[in-house]
Amino acid sequence: MIATLSYNAVSYQIDLSKPLDLSIALRGDADGVNAWDISPPEIAPFQEGNFVGSVRMGAAVNFNMIHFNPHSHITHTECVGHITEEVYSINTQLQCYFFFAALITVAPEQSGDDLVISRKQLEYALGDKRVEAVIVRTLPNTEKKYHKKYTNTNPPYFLEEAAEYFNDIGVQHLLVDLPSVDKEKDEGALLAHKAFWNLSGEMRMGATITEFIYVPNTIADGTYFLNLQVAPMENDASPSRPVIYKILES
Repeated sequence: MIATLSYNAVSYQIDLSKPLDLSIALRGDADGVNAWDISPPEIAPFQEGNFVGSVRMGAAVNFNMIHFNPHSHITHTECVGHITEEVYSINTQLQCYFFFAALITVAPEQSGDDLVISRKQLEYALGDKRVEAVIVRTLPNTEKKYHKKYTNTNPPYFLEEAAEYFNDIGVQHLLVDLPSVDKEKDEGALLAHKAFWNLSGEMRMGATITEFIYVPNTIADGTYFLNLQVAPMENDASPSRPVIYKILES
């Protein structure tokens, strides 16, 4: 199915039959992705009295209970409510779901004991692209990201200046293959989160950060059409499924 879209007075075509899924699924065991020293998620049949919600155990249907944290166990999208005293829900903050997005690949730079992503790197990778969303794939990039345990590993993170750059060029939606845009242990500074949402000025309501994506190496850098959907949960963050589509040559 070919769809024709218009952006900045230019028409584009995409093939909706060929989605490229960037999400990492929730697993009910210890084999999935994990961060923040949280126990693995649990997916297990509901039990009450003699009832066990499992067809294998005699029930008419499978009826599972799921216990997880979106920030720790799955691709998720978060809003400014992640870092504010006032409650804001991703379910109300994200009101549009289709965007033109730039996919870039960045090799984090060594800075002392850390690996960081700087403004200069982003400026170089994005060039003159001005889009609503940016998808950042970090190197090295292997399928281990589907299962990696990030706790106490000091993963790469974005410098404050890098997050400010997204703000400066009007990027509303940032997607990364890391557990956080900030340093794992920063004593609550959260400099990149705060800079991206402009917490010290006019907060960027509606802007989102999506973490724990995975972009296979078979997908080339470039501009794509992004569908970003979240589960309808009244929470600062919710499981999400970012899907991108190649823009066809005219």
